[in-house]
Amino acid sequence: MRLDKFLKVSRLIKRRSVAKEAADHAKITVNNRSAKPSTDIKENDIVSIHYYERDVIIRVKHLLLSPRKEDAESMYEVIQIQEKKAVE
Repeated sequence: MRLDKFLKVSRLIKRRSVAKEAADHAKITVNNRSAKPSTDIKENDIVSIHYYERDVIIRVKHLLLSPRKEDAESMYEVIQIQEKKAVE
């Protein structure tokens, strides 16, 4: 499954276009490598997402093409959430 589609269907990022833009701007890594939107995601891959205020690291558990809202969270396991300090 493509990275941008995984991020959208797992509801980690709201829209596929936003996921594509984040990957294009090197805000997402897969297995410690910078990822393009078309990067192929497999089970057990480690995905790091660098949001504005925090970094989230997850492990891919399942690949579901069109999960229900209740099942989306079962697609990944959160490994770490690191809050970034605000610059004053």
